[in-house]
Amino acid sequence: MSNGSSITQFLLLALADTQELQLLHCWLFLGIYLAALLGNGLIITAIACDHRLHTPMYFFLLNLSLLDLGSISTTVPKSMVNSLWDTRAISYLGCAAQVFLFVFLMSAEFSLLTVMAYDRYVAICKPLHYGTLLGSRACVHMAAAAWGTGFLYAVLHTANTFSLPLCHGNVLDQFFCEIPQILKLSCSDAYLREAGLIVVSVCLAFGCFVFIVLSYVQIFRAVLRIPSEQGQHKAFSMCLPHLAVVSLFVSTAVFAYLKPPSISSPSLNLVVAVLYTVVPPAVNPLIYSMRNQELKDALWKLTQWVLFHRQ
Repeated sequence: MSNGSSITQFLLLALADTQELQLLHCWLFLGIYLAALLGNGLIITAIACDHRLHTPMYFFLLNLSLLDLGSISTTVPKSMVNSLWDTRAISYLGCAAQVFLFVFLMSAEFSLLTVMAYDRYVAICKPLHYGTLLGSRACVHMAAAAWGTGFLYAVLHTANTFSLPLCHGNVLDQFFCEIPQILKLSCSDAYLREAGLIVVSVCLAFGCFVFIVLSYVQIFRAVLRIPSEQGQHKAFSMCLPHLAVVSLFVSTAVFAYLKPPSISSPSLNLVVAVLYTVVPPAVNPLIYSMRNQELKDALWKLTQWVLFHRQ
């Protein structure tokens, strides 16, 4: 195959060698996918319906749940369909769409996590200025900036990646279309332009990560100065879920893209990819609801309303 224009489809990594194991993976993915849909759907509905949760923190959490729903819906359903029908194929345009949506949603999510760190910083360290710095208009602008950043990254990376000539077949060693796997198929040094763009993106992402870390250094210093134990517990309850989500997101993504080539293998790549693309959207709702009494109360009220109206 001389270039990308002659490729009509890509072959994704099979989840297992036998049809029976592929069906098992399909059911496992279905369970995780339904858990993600249920958890994030409940959080979105609870925040939208409960006026007590119409605050900046929950507004950003609603956006995070929307992004989680989108990201897991980009990769998992296609993989389940392929396992069910015992195929590995994805069309060229389908692959381009998957790359665009995945980069868009993941970039927007990391940008939003950075904004949420700022929200927690202002709430804990500058509570008297919270209403001024995080008014409704400011929150909408910051959320829009996060989504817009993701969209811009997705356009640049997708256009760059799919303009490359491909000389090494059409087999991808991943269960979804991933940019590093597509770059492996490119001709000689043609991938350097996209590689350079990835380096710039990594530097910007590292800057966001440093901002999150510095925000939490200031937050923890402020929390430890709170005289009452109850006040410290409340502050930690507000911040620890976000910190756990950031840690899960960053650690799995960093390991996926920066692990040494010597330990790289298709099976390990598959496991790591599942950890950073499939697991976070499913467990984020659990992380946020475990220590948040307001959200628990809203979810309980929503459950009671649904049960009452069914009767």
